[in-house]
Order: sequence, then structure tokens, then C-alpha cells
Amino acid sequence: MANASQQPEVTSGKEFQSEEAKRLAEQERTGRARQKQALSLQRENILSQRTSSPARRAALEAALAQIEAQIQNLG
Repeated sequence: MANASQQPEVTSGKEFQSEEAKRLAEQERTGRARQKQALSLQRENILSQRTSSPARRAALEAALAQIEAQIQNLG
């Protein structure tokens, strides 16, 4: 009888862990999507900028490369 009374507790614990894992996975997915969106906005901002200064252009190209690498890493 002791085993029968313990069985539902174990099942409830697994269900809780499963729900917790699902919630954490959803939070991670949402966080990555937000990061990706923010990086995409930064990328668009950089692409919209025009300059005749070679130094400024080099800085924008470096920033663009960094942002594109971060987007790539996010998947």
C-alpha cells in the first residue's frame, strides 16, 4: 500500500518537471526571437545609413558583420 500511495506523487513530480521544462524552453525560444528581432532592427538601421567618410563606412561595415554573426549564432 505504501507504494500505491507514493505512485501519484512521483507522476505529479514528472508532470511538474515536464511542464517546467516546457515553460523554460518556451522562454528560451521567446528570448532568442526577441534578440533576433532586435538585431535585425539594428541591421536595418546600419544598412539605411549613408556616409562618405571611409572611417565611418568601415565602422558601419564592422558593426554589420558583428550583427550578422550574432544573428547567425541565434539560428
